[in-house]
Amino acid sequence: MEKGKGLARRWAVELHDASSSSSSHSSIPDPPGFTRSAPDADDAAGVRQRKDSETAWKAQKAWEVAQAPFKNLMMMGFMMWMAGSTVHLFSIGITFSALWQPISALRSVGKVFEPFKDPRVDTLAPKLVFIALNLAAMGLGVWKLNTLGLLPTNASDWVFSLAPAREVEYAGGGIPLH
Repeated sequence: MEKGKGLARRWAVELHDASSSSSSHSSIPDPPGFTRSAPDADDAAGVRQRKDSETAWKAQKAWEVAQAPFKNLMMMGFMMWMAGSTVHLFSIGITFSALWQPISALRSVGKVFEPFKDPRVDTLAPKLVFIALNLAAMGLGVWKLNTLGLLPTNASDWVFSLAPAREVEYAGGGIPLH
């Protein structure tokens, strides 16, 4: 005997559509204290409330995303301070990381704020804050490059025939260097 044939039971379910009959003809009465109201008014108010809360949530998240580079700015500043002002592999790596992260973030501003795109949510101010914080982070990286002496700031850095700039100040541990 094949499985599923022979003495197999066949089940049948009759579904009763409660929406086709009115509530006055329903066989089950409403519970005590229950009052029916117009479903359209409740549904419209609920949908409106959900849309308003979704709009508020999107605006809040857009501001959180806009302020996220500030945390990165503080962390990167601390890491650059810990790296010191001498030119070595770690300080150069930290500095170029401090430059690359804001550049890549500025290139993807549209993608970052895409989930919050809604006609009711104004993302212009969060985008401007995001851009300003990333430009500040990039400025911090450029400042670190200058501190390390890796930026060409003197004419002798560009022209080979010019003598290097004279050091204005010397520091030595109490021993005259002249």
